[in-house]
Amino acid sequence: MTYCVGLTLNRGLVFMSDTRTNAGVDNVSVFKKMYTWQDRGERAIMLMTAGNLATTQAVVSLLDERSKAPGERHPTILEAPSMFQVARMVGETLREVVQGHAVDGQNADAAFGATIIVGGQIKGSEPRLFLVYPEGNFVEASADTPFFQIGETKYGKPILVRAYDPDMSFEDAIKLLLVSFDSTIKANLSVGLPIDYQIYVRDSFALGAWGRIEHADPYFSSISEGWSQALRSAFHSLPDFSFDNR
Repeated sequence: MTYCVGLTLNRGLVFMSDTRTNAGVDNVSVFKKMYTWQDRGERAIMLMTAGNLATTQAVVSLLDERSKAPGERHPTILEAPSMFQVARMVGETLREVVQGHAVDGQNADAAFGATIIVGGQIKGSEPRLFLVYPEGNFVEASADTPFFQIGETKYGKPILVRAYDPDMSFEDAIKLLLVSFDSTIKANLSVGLPIDYQIYVRDSFALGAWGRIEHADPYFSSISEGWSQALRSAFHSLPDFSFDNR
């Protein structure tokens, strides 16, 4: 399992992913799930993956190989005219890999499935964010759906729904996502640190600040403990329940 979030802001885009993969409680590994491409001054593209590791690595490898290969392999995501076309290429590549792995009736809902978040900006258009399904089709983020989650989504969603603000700063967005990840990590052992993050500043057409939060990161520890204390305090401040008033 995994947990990744792509978030749209008026200022740009924010991406965050964990790095844990597991094939059972005694077989846990760390693998990167966030990938980036850029052509400075012209475009920046960010992608995160969840699902079968062999499938997701094959998709990323194909996208990367085709962006560097000879002319007969064009177009590539570094030449696509729009982010919509980038999302379409990612979907087609994902479907190609899933079908290539399929044996004896396996389909996108089975063991080889994967989901992908892809976003970025190409010069001449707005920043865009897409969620690509295992079948290769996709949907785009909007004002009504300003963020996408993939992997283990349920535990980290409530804080995003309650606290998200499109006008928030990148710093507040990272803090919000870390609270979401902390809630998920505490509830599900299949999600864990390190956590990777990447921001994209609107109209910069270049990758923004990025980093990795390790197990001993003091800021993440303070966020985790502070959020726990805040929840306990908020709980105790609520009106007391009384059986006498029922």
